[in-house]
Amino acid sequence: MSRTTNQLANLTPSAAPSEAELEAWANLPRDEQVRRYQALFAQPDCNEFTSHTPDDILAAARLRVAQRRHG
Repeated sequence: MSRTTNQLANLTPSAAPSEAELEAWANLPRDEQVRRYQALFAQPDCNEFTSHTPDDILAAARLRVAQRRHG
């Protein structure tokens, strides 16, 4: 199995997806998208309260993406 196939097999919703991730997500059947959202939200850290605003979280996600692209 190729590296790209492995990455898409583990595809989860993202605050800043790449074009390839957007396309792969759109190609998933709706029930698979829902299953992946449910699995994501079932993780323990999804139930923790934070003082971060949605803008803080989005900015941090964008920074991680930028670092990944340049790094």
